Amino acid sequence: MSEANTRLRRIRSFVLREGRLTRGQQQALERFWPKYGVDYREAPLDLSALFGNDRPVILEIGFGNGESLAAQAAAEPQHNFLGIEVHRPGVGHLLRLIEEQGLTNLRLLHHDAVEVLEHMIPPRALAGVQIYFPDPWPKKKHHKRRIVQPAFLRLLATRMQPGAFLHLATDWQDYAEHMVEALHQVADLFKNTAGNREYVERPARRPQTKFERRGQRLGHGTWDLIWRRRAD
Repeated sequence: MSEANTRLRRIRSFVLREGRLTRGQQQALERFWPKYGVDYREAPLDLSALFGNDRPVILEIGFGNGESLAAQAAAEPQHNFLGIEVHRPGVGHLLRLIEEQGLTNLRLLHHDAVEVLEHMIPPRALAGVQIYFPDPWPKKKHHKRRIVQPAFLRLLATRMQPGAFLHLATDWQDYAEHMVEALHQVADLFKNTAGNREYVERPARRPQTKFERRGQRLGHGTWDLIWRRRAD
């Protein structure tokens, strides 16, 4: 394992502050995980076998309660979606949505995203990666915990197809600026789709969350960045 990836493993971008599971979330985990969940193992996934087809796979890291990811999967049946989340209540909530909506193109992992990328995602397997509203770790002493770092982006690049998109979104301006700086440090691997601008308008394919809409009513901003994996 490279020194960069070892450092990523040691400094985690999340802290488990798991609240109490509701009865519905617990039941969803028990009933639907065997159907839609993917257990962590240190072996590459066969994504075609997992989904039963060869449609492009989009990875979402940190899907929260999963409502926006479920909406995307329903709106884009031409894509397969693989979601990663470390908080069990969110996993349980999304499992219930998958079952209720009959979504066949969405599978979930409940594990650290860095370890999943290192061990389970094959090289050049992903058509897109999206990270929406990750923990901003606002205190300067905690900035090293932010998931969007140059070393993490270089790891992502190894798992993305040439031309694959990387879509980041945050409602913290300081984190948006941090993301821009990190991306410019890996400009040999990724290209900005916004031309001379850093940010893009929220594309229609990214559903707004309730949290995001509430923040906008309070005058908070939202920053979207979309870059693409360069050809080797």
